[in-house]
Amino acid sequence: MRAASYDQYGGPEVLSVGEFPDPPVGPDTILVRARATSVNPVDWKVREGYLQGAYPHHLPIVPGWDVAGVVEAVGPAVTTGLEVGDEVWGYVRRDDVKFGTAAELVPAPERTVARKPASLSLEEAAAVPLAGLTAWQALTEALQVTAGDRVLVHAASGGVGQLAVQIAVALGAEVIGTASPGNHDLVRSLGATTVLDHGAGPVSEQLADHGGPVDAVLDLIGGEALADAPAQVRDSSRIASIIEADTVLEQGGTYVFVRPDRSHLDELGRLFDDGKLTVTIARTFELDDIADAHRLSEDGHPGGKIVVRI
Repeated sequence: MRAASYDQYGGPEVLSVGEFPDPPVGPDTILVRARATSVNPVDWKVREGYLQGAYPHHLPIVPGWDVAGVVEAVGPAVTTGLEVGDEVWGYVRRDDVKFGTAAELVPAPERTVARKPASLSLEEAAAVPLAGLTAWQALTEALQVTAGDRVLVHAASGGVGQLAVQIAVALGAEVIGTASPGNHDLVRSLGATTVLDHGAGPVSEQLADHGGPVDAVLDLIGGEALADAPAQVRDSSRIASIIEADTVLEQGGTYVFVRPDRSHLDELGRLFDDGKLTVTIARTFELDDIADAHRLSEDGHPGGKIVVRI
């Protein structure tokens, strides 16, 4: 099979595309013939070597966590009901970093994949799982958002933020987002009733003109926004952050570290098929150009999700 990989840590230039042995199909593994993956900020952070303290790493590494494709083979202990030929999507995370999703064949533990929502193309589906699961788990588990809540989403125009705004609206919440001025219309189009400029001073002070402290805060940016979060919310136990674990825990909130969950993928799929979620693809690259996809992600402002076609 063809796959992207790197055998040393560093910049995008360490990535190459070549031939790899076909991966084995474990007893509880679903082998996916990938059609697309996506590039998330975690991908270049792993490539730079920043996450070596979090997981065992085994070079060479095939990058990527998101996948969309077609079931090629099913291990004998798989109980999901998936069959050869089914279209699936997933967030393929294991307990170490080695076999990623930027490859023609992806061995996916059964807990990590589910049937793809019918309303999404394979390329659109590949853009969702990691970001969508992050938003879903933060809102429904960490923050326990329910109808009538006022929810503040920081960095609402980013990959996770766009989905978080829409999911919160689907849960019946009123959403206030933060974004740079050029993205305010986008965030409003996703369902936010108010959009604040995160560069225009403390958000807690801006909230004074928009109903005061909110019921829940989802921090996707860290730094000053998270430091100010206790003043933005009625109860600091309803702060969740994906950025700075120590800070949010000291505040009494929750650190969110996304995990694979087939049932959560199914929930997201229903929202897409019901027309309550959309995903914005900023740009699509071919596998041979994955280094350029990493460069765009590392620049920090792609304007949507970055997809790599396989």
